[in-house]
Amino acid sequence: MNNSHPDTSARIDALEMRFAEQENTIAELNDVLTSQWRKIDHLERQIAKLLEEVQNMVPSREGPEAPPPHY
Repeated sequence: MNNSHPDTSARIDALEMRFAEQENTIAELNDVLTSQWRKIDHLERQIAKLLEEVQNMVPSREGPEAPPPHY
């Protein structure tokens, strides 16, 4: 490098280190995000199954509801 700007090399080194750290952080965040989306998809499927089971357990109401026995 040119000796007239000795701090240029140090600045470039610092920028390269920051860039590498940011790349690592982005990769880690991507891994966490991907894992969370997998978990969300799994939980949504479970909720859908449970909802279907609950709906199948409740008898369908056809016509008006019968009055309570004390009437």
